[in-house]
Amino acid sequence: MLLFLTANLMFAEAYPLNTIGKMSIYGWLVPARQRLPYGDDPSKAYNLNLYQLEAMFASHEVAAAMPKPKDEYRVILIGDSSIWGYLLKPSETLAAYINYAQLGTKDGRIVRAYNLGYPTVSLMKDLLILSYAIQYQPDMILWFVTLEGFPYTKQLSSPIVQNNAEEVRWLIRKYGLNFNERDPQLHYLNYWEKTIIGQRRELANIIRLQLYGIMWAATGIDQAYPQQITLRAEDLEADISYYDLKPPLKPEDLSFDVIQAGMEMAGNIPLIIVNEPIFISGGKNSQIRYNAMYPRWVYDDYRKLLFQECERRSWHCLDLWDAIPSDEFTNTAIHITPQGSAELAVVPLRFLQLSLQLTGKLSDDLP
Repeated sequence: MLLFLTANLMFAEAYPLNTIGKMSIYGWLVPARQRLPYGDDPSKAYNLNLYQLEAMFASHEVAAAMPKPKDEYRVILIGDSSIWGYLLKPSETLAAYINYAQLGTKDGRIVRAYNLGYPTVSLMKDLLILSYAIQYQPDMILWFVTLEGFPYTKQLSSPIVQNNAEEVRWLIRKYGLNFNERDPQLHYLNYWEKTIIGQRRELANIIRLQLYGIMWAATGIDQAYPQQITLRAEDLEADISYYDLKPPLKPEDLSFDVIQAGMEMAGNIPLIIVNEPIFISGGKNSQIRYNAMYPRWVYDDYRKLLFQECERRSWHCLDLWDAIPSDEFTNTAIHITPQGSAELAVVPLRFLQLSLQLTGKLSDDLP
């Protein structure tokens, strides 16, 4: 009992969970994953939800590709579940289609895209992932966004944000973000929660992630695919409400400060904001709402404000909101089919090809 108590106290003092998370069988004993771990049904997905960033990234192919090859032009994609690839196989995601193109730079490097999307919609969640991804030396960052990720009420609601409170507090302080670092949604560990007993679930999840890696290697399955899905709603409610926002939408209603923080974090690395496609309904009340997520007034105002900010702050932005036909959306207004994913890749590919072939880097002359 004394030895066990001592071990717990020593663990709490040293708190080596980050070091333990970096210990991984991925990339050497089993193949590295093509997307970050996420799974609500581990027994079918051979994947699970955990919030330990070191363990998540240690299982990913971007970590396995370090040190970075000299002939690689590295592009990382961040965003929500549509970029992660909900209902898509790893080979059907946007990152996969970019890689199929085998684009090259003027200096002979090959473009290699890495899927760092993660389910849940929150710009703060994306910023948290970006803060960790920077160490993997990207040459370009594509940040896919949609209106649902911009309201301030959404920023701290993602479980991965709530369970990385210290890292989020550091981001709030460093970039002067408009959030309360002591918000009750953020879970700060007390002393006893840092012991082995307090961290037994996280430790177990890290071990489980390694064990599921064996099944992932054998099957290539990393999410549970339902036999049937409920398609996104075509007929909509005659409702113009969107959270507690009122028309007209104002810049202070949206967390543009988080986007600016990402720009500052990226520094000299080109970062492109991509307004991702949404489903556009043609059914009942479609003159009031684009889809179940967005009334027309709020989404139109959002697009106007977003690109005003892009112009004012000299951000590079792409607007792909209507780039995908409506029949290529699956269960939500942002999830797309494999064909939709292939079509979505066309514009970023053209953008990359133009910028790399003309200049060898992202040019300020590009629209």
